Amino acid sequence: MKLFTKLAPAVCLAIACIQACAGPKPAEIKVARESVASKADTTKAVEGIRTGAEQTEKYLPLLKGKRVGMVVNPTSIIGPLTAVDSLIKVGVNIVKIFGPEHGFRGDASAGIAVNDAVDQKTGIRAISLYGKHETPTVADLADVDVMVFDIQDVGVRFYTYINTLQHVMEACAANNKEVLILDRPNPNGFYVDGPILDPKLISGIGLQPIPIVHGLTVGEYAQLLNGEGWLKNKVKCKITVIKVANYNHDMPYTLPVKPSPNLNSQQSILLYPTLCLFEGTFISQGRGTLTPFTVLGAPKLKGKYTFSFTPKSIKGMAETPLHQNEECYGLDLGTYDFSNIRENKTLNLKWLIELYQAYPDKADFFNQKLSKQMGNFDRLAGISTLKEQLIAGKSEKEIRASWEPRLSKYKKIREKYLLYP
Repeated sequence: MKLFTKLAPAVCLAIACIQACAGPKPAEIKVARESVASKADTTKAVEGIRTGAEQTEKYLPLLKGKRVGMVVNPTSIIGPLTAVDSLIKVGVNIVKIFGPEHGFRGDASAGIAVNDAVDQKTGIRAISLYGKHETPTVADLADVDVMVFDIQDVGVRFYTYINTLQHVMEACAANNKEVLILDRPNPNGFYVDGPILDPKLISGIGLQPIPIVHGLTVGEYAQLLNGEGWLKNKVKCKITVIKVANYNHDMPYTLPVKPSPNLNSQQSILLYPTLCLFEGTFISQGRGTLTPFTVLGAPKLKGKYTFSFTPKSIKGMAETPLHQNEECYGLDLGTYDFSNIRENKTLNLKWLIELYQAYPDKADFFNQKLSKQMGNFDRLAGISTLKEQLIAGKSEKEIRASWEPRLSKYKKIREKYLLYP
């Protein structure tokens, strides 16, 4: 038992979010600032918060003597080490690794299929859940007694890690395997907002009738999937959640590791719920720059805005970004103050309305056929009416009113599964 308690649970939350990455130097990307520093970037995590993974004393006894599968990525850390590396050091028998979008080591770009492999550092077989299949197979789970899910989410419907959680829970339920969830704070967990997903628009970026900003941690979301019978064939998965200590949903939380290649700053994480909708438009969100999801622009907005940036190919982030090598004009949101969002607890639709109205060729604004880099706006929004409302010139107030009563109904459902105030 001493072997299992040697691992120090304390973690330094001062690890830098942004690491050096391959691609063009900042000087090669024309932006009107040198960084995306903001009040949000300098917010420190509340002292005393301990993630589920850090509380090894609570779950190592549950893993003793068992063959363990781990659903992890670079956000799965205990102190300075990955959870896999840390747990191997204390004798946990990890027999298989399962990686989501971007891969276990996080070096694949958004939307790029990841192949199965053997992890070079540990020699453990790594199964991709973002390649040939999204759900662990019977063979994948044959030599696994318990699955550990430890991935940092950002609290947004179209961020694919909660879909991975669902697929893992369904597979484990079907194969009588338990899932141990090491919970982590939700950096966007202080509010719930957006349209509820229309079942007709279910896709790989939206599986369940939840709003864009769902307001749940991964552990709470797992309880919701079980409790509402949303898993395939209404199966129930046996889950154990190791809660985050000293945490509530209103606490600011700065992630110690970037959750994915293009969310590389706290500013981008907080802007993501709104700016990702632009992936369904002809407006760049800064993919192909070192400041993605903090800028908005397009070549055809020249003359309407003075701020500009030029997307480039960046390996591991955006190999073929929208408007590659074209100067884009638009908005610099790198210093946007989030205090009004924290106060009003709502998405900012102002930019979507403004840029649609400013765009000269409105027929092309949502035209997915123009570019393979564009996403499907309706699937991102979760409804088809938002696009129609923008085209019709509806106000933000009118758009919000149309989300009711489904949004309020969801908020009541959510309350049943909260683990934190």
